[in-house]
Amino acid sequence: MVQLRLPANSKIRTGKSWPKSDDATRTKTFKVYRWNPDDGQNPSIDTYEVALDACGPMVLDALIMIKNEIDSTLTFRRSCREGICGSCAMNIDGTNTLACTQAIDNIRGDVKVYPLPHLAVIKDLVPDLTHAYAQYALIEPWLKTVTPTPERERLQSREDRAKLDGLENCILCFCCTTSCPSYWWSGDRYLGPATLLQAYRWIVDSRDEATGERLDQLEDPFRLYRCHTIMNCAVACPKGLNPAKAIVEIKKLMVQRRI
Repeated sequence: MVQLRLPANSKIRTGKSWPKSDDATRTKTFKVYRWNPDDGQNPSIDTYEVALDACGPMVLDALIMIKNEIDSTLTFRRSCREGICGSCAMNIDGTNTLACTQAIDNIRGDVKVYPLPHLAVIKDLVPDLTHAYAQYALIEPWLKTVTPTPERERLQSREDRAKLDGLENCILCFCCTTSCPSYWWSGDRYLGPATLLQAYRWIVDSRDEATGERLDQLEDPFRLYRCHTIMNCAVACPKGLNPAKAIVEIKKLMVQRRI
């Protein structure tokens, strides 16, 4: 019988605990993934009792409070606090989402906070997005034209502009990509939902003049076709987008140009 065991250095240990303050009346327990590459220790889950009456309503507010008032060593990314930049993407209560838009009151029981799954961790809640951004750069996410630049802007009809609705709202948080089993298995070659959604955004843009070149770049058994429409990406997207639909549309364009 085959026995599969995790390597010893990947087993998560019980970490430190910070109890609630004496004057706290309404608290919430946060169990937060911790890992420091410099101390040689296994990852741990630290426990924090956060006083909700002294904290903002979102998970990010609690993390900021933990860092400022309880444990300054906690490391995470954040920027806009408005669901626009995607910096604070994490796995919260088992779901990839943005810490700044996830309300604490919507989580039953303890709040479990982990980094985005299936990525190398730099420290604590900070995943390494180097590979994901390299894949994004591969699709050349900018307008490509060969005709002379007009004196003013390149115009679009309202119908053509409507084709971009929603696509421009992607904030590259990679919640969708890191929730995709196909990306877990083939992330070295499969581009993933976020990058393919962005690829479709430029393919469908009527002002872009490199559609054939862009489709040629995606014509690969792994870059595009590892998507099996599991729909985890649409469920995970904090902006309500549907990367799976964009991937299907790219596949349709691949077929249409062969006819």
